[in-house]
Amino acid sequence: MCRDSRLLLGEASCITQCRLLSHCCCVSAGWFTVLGRRRALSLHQLTMHLIQINHECLLYLFTFLDKDSRKSVSLTCRRLREVFLDPHLWSLLHFNSPCQLKRDNFVLGPSLHYLSVCWHSSRVKVCNIEDWMKSTFQKDICSKHESLVSALLEQVCLTCPNLLSLTLSGCGHITDQDVVALLHSCRRLKSLNLENCVQVTDCVLQAVVAHGASLVDVRVDFCRNVTQTGLQVIRERRPSIKLSAERSAGMIPDSKT
Repeated sequence: MCRDSRLLLGEASCITQCRLLSHCCCVSAGWFTVLGRRRALSLHQLTMHLIQINHECLLYLFTFLDKDSRKSVSLTCRRLREVFLDPHLWSLLHFNSPCQLKRDNFVLGPSLHYLSVCWHSSRVKVCNIEDWMKSTFQKDICSKHESLVSALLEQVCLTCPNLLSLTLSGCGHITDQDVVALLHSCRRLKSLNLENCVQVTDCVLQAVVAHGASLVDVRVDFCRNVTQTGLQVIRERRPSIKLSAERSAGMIPDSKT
């Protein structure tokens, strides 16, 4: 970074600093490359300049990084670690599989507004098999991840009271209790999207009526244990909710035996 740029960083406002750094820096997977003067600085060298920026600007820069990159950068010094741990950085979290929940690369806090776990994999079909029908091999597959989403939702109940939107897709092991507990704790929730969550039943729909005062959008698509009776309760008692239940009430429910 040239001397003129350093002077600008020292004098400019927070917004100007962020724009300048966003223009000059190309960020990727924990490695910052400074464009210009045909040379690259190591991450350690650039960190010496980054830590001179105020906290708000660093937060802005971190928003351009994915979860893994944020974690990698945070390991370089204490100042960047503080930015990584700031709850304001984590207003949105998206996971493509339950196994991603094992990584220590995100922070749950009161600033989290949007959370989604969407698993589109052939293994979802295994999770959706009723337990009494699963082979030993299939049970072993499920045992590696079956409690991960439930554990995440439990932590969300404790630390994320301002959650506005929850999307769970292909999460075959979450139960009514998981969702009902979240509705109790996250009273500001406006959107609840459950897709292909086979253990969800009418109990969740009853909890929507009882505890989802802020809900305006509810989707329970391809949830085979949801019935027309449960859907009718929402339509009658909470007509203002936009309700979707594609294929749910028409699917064959689990055996009661």
